[in-house]
Amino acid sequence: MQPKYKRILLKLSGEALAGDQRFGLNQDVIAGVVDEIVKVHNMGVQVGLVIGGGNFWRGRQGTKMERVTADHMGMLATVMNSLAMMDAIEQRGVPVRVQTALNMISLAEPFILRKAIRHFEEGRIVIFACGTGNPFCSTDTAAALRACEISADILLMAKNVDGIYDSDPKTNPHAKKYEKLTYSDIINQQLKVIDFTAATMCMENNIPTLAFGLDEPDSIVRAVCGDTLGTVITVK
Repeated sequence: MQPKYKRILLKLSGEALAGDQRFGLNQDVIAGVVDEIVKVHNMGVQVGLVIGGGNFWRGRQGTKMERVTADHMGMLATVMNSLAMMDAIEQRGVPVRVQTALNMISLAEPFILRKAIRHFEEGRIVIFACGTGNPFCSTDTAAALRACEISADILLMAKNVDGIYDSDPKTNPHAKKYEKLTYSDIINQQLKVIDFTAATMCMENNIPTLAFGLDEPDSIVRAVCGDTLGTVITVK
């Protein structure tokens, strides 16, 4: 298989790393994801990662906590996932750098675009943690922002379902799956696959998105090689 893209930004949800246990880190799940990421890297593809933090912290979790505080706690959760993923990938012999949007110089580098690009050129995987560094922004928005900044060829959104549907396929057996959508469709139809800020950012910078199921066999490798799977979102 030959890769279709030279540089990608892969967005993983924190929940995906928890597997069936729904909290924390499932080492079997992580091992499977890492195997695919390493395969893609060994094909010569430059890989950037953004990982959510929902397996440790999501929103205010039913508390009356102030939103800014809760969002900062979510950023810290992404750092835990990023460090875990870094360790798992480096155990496969592939060098990784974690860059954070909030300064944590004892743990990781601060996000510096030129340094990130240099890491890609040197054959390293780069994991971008802490979202955008700002509250009121989701990790979808962070993934779109980093994809734009690094001039990624595509934003890959690994989901718990195998694409985008017109309704929830878990509750509606007749839900229709879309093979292709535009960012305007996402916004106008209010399809809840990525937030509108992320959709607008990708639309304005002409970066396509592929939403696909992480549970499908070799889904990350197939996505990078341009196989038909999931739902493609484009500008037009």
